[in-house]
Amino acid sequence: MDKKNSITDTSINPKLDENEIGYERLDQWNPEITNKLTAHYEEIIKLLGEDISREGLVKTPIRVAKSLQFLLQGYNHNPEQILKDAMFREDYQQMVIVKDIEIYSMCEHHMIPFIGKAHVAYIPNKHITGLSKIARVVEAYARRLQVQERLTTQIRDCIQNTLDPLGVAVVIEAQHLCMMMRGVQKQNSVTTTSAFTGEFMKRSATREEFIHLIGSKLH
Repeated sequence: MDKKNSITDTSINPKLDENEIGYERLDQWNPEITNKLTAHYEEIIKLLGEDISREGLVKTPIRVAKSLQFLLQGYNHNPEQILKDAMFREDYQQMVIVKDIEIYSMCEHHMIPFIGKAHVAYIPNKHITGLSKIARVVEAYARRLQVQERLTTQIRDCIQNTLDPLGVAVVIEAQHLCMMMRGVQKQNSVTTTSAFTGEFMKRSATREEFIHLIGSKLH
């Protein structure tokens, strides 16, 4: 989505009385992309055998068009720039961990969501970054058509290439709705992927410390 040509929709809940305080919904979308997606989804719904003029479906194509632009907004963000915007020189060379970062991504094979958590650590080498930026990097890559394996390595490589730390560790645990809703239909399976660089690769003790800490309930 091109932000220069995007529209922001601020809508108040129409069910509330005008004297009541409603909620503000902030959405951004590209009008041209929205119109094209809407036309395609109208045709898809017809091909599935539904009546596009039915009350419940009249606005569905445009809702899906806007929803997809939100769900896949990661293409509009530069993860490396996110880190650079909050890089600070700091003489700290111990492990920094941000764990339990929620992930909502879209499997590129069936365009069905996979949901889980990411645990990210790095060992600084003269530079640190804002803690929220780690979560924003995860979000920027997750909000794209993805496979979990690639998502894991993209997060790792972004942090390694931008901060040049002594090491990076990423573990993602996720449930895939394509396995739960269709296909093999196994409801309780969890997929775990990991990726390491530097000290996490060289030293098993460092890697084991990371695994121990992300499994501990310290809060």
